[in-house]
Amino acid sequence: MYSEEHLYAIALRECNLIGDINFYKLVRIFGSAKNAWENTKNEYKKLGGFGHKMVSDIGNSQHLKFAEKELEFCEKNNIKINLRHLHDLPQLLNECDDAPAILYQKGNFDDSKQKISIVGTRNMTSYGKQFIQDFFEETKSCGYISVSGLALGVDKEVHEQSIHNQIPTIAVLAHGFHLLYPAKNRKLSEKIIEEGGTLFTEFNSSRKPDRENFIQRNRIVAGISPSTIVVETAFGGGSISTATFANNYNREVFALPGKITDKQSQGCNHLIFQNKATTISTIKDLIDNLGFNNAKSKTEELFPRNEISIQLTENQELIFNVIVNHPQISLDDIVAKINLSSHKILPIILELELLGKLKSFSGRQFVVI
Repeated sequence: MYSEEHLYAIALRECNLIGDINFYKLVRIFGSAKNAWENTKNEYKKLGGFGHKMVSDIGNSQHLKFAEKELEFCEKNNIKINLRHLHDLPQLLNECDDAPAILYQKGNFDDSKQKISIVGTRNMTSYGKQFIQDFFEETKSCGYISVSGLALGVDKEVHEQSIHNQIPTIAVLAHGFHLLYPAKNRKLSEKIIEEGGTLFTEFNSSRKPDRENFIQRNRIVAGISPSTIVVETAFGGGSISTATFANNYNREVFALPGKITDKQSQGCNHLIFQNKATTISTIKDLIDNLGFNNAKSKTEELFPRNEISIQLTENQELIFNVIVNHPQISLDDIVAKINLSSHKILPIILELELLGKLKSFSGRQFVVI
């Protein structure tokens, strides 16, 4: 089940100062983890960017002993070991410069299906829960895989709704497979595998769910999918880091807006305000933007238009009319056309987006819906 290369890959990744990026550089230079393990200390002076301190732990026999135990653990627990340099990672994740050198896997995984990452706060409200239920109800015929982090709140709801609607789901863990955190989700993790889903982690069996692991984990959640949906999050919530990773990987980010007074919507609103996420105004528009063509049509809007027209303020009307007359106009061009500074225009644009009047694109461009 495992090769000699798996053994040396685990040992090499365990070395001090050899993170995912340096690991990948070494195996590309030497052709394999085994060759890197055996030759780096003797030849590091020929390598650009590698000093003595960085390579001093390579060859440590204790790491090989650890790797042997890790292989035994993986074999006993039916864990697949995916190595990046052997092209085992999910395709989109492999494109990320900081992709994990090793990705441990339990369960089945079909990389040919589209992946959608959905994340949010542990303190989910009824608003966020209803959105998730509606989204999965309308996309259950679309043949995709959902991705989240198996935390409480939004993550748990994503995995449960996936299973309920017979959609495979991926849970990315922030610790090794020797435990399950939070313990409340143990049965859920087992159900994910039973229903054809996957558990992924980059952490070996010695790694506990330390706080810093969760941010590190979030880059996998963002990197594995072409699109990330942020349902609810407060300022500074962990989901903001997932959205940041997705932006850095040039992936689509969508955020569910909410009242500015609602704590669990403030992070989403801020992502929209900073043009780091596209506003979700309707389930139908979101489905279209995700490229789903065979979803059931749901015409109800999160911010429905009705027969009573919304009375815009003078500045809202001014900016709205400029965008009507100049589709996909940029922020700089709006500033040039009206006598308002950009820091005054952006809040008004956000108000218009929340009213369902506008839609923003990357590059701070805007169109009327």
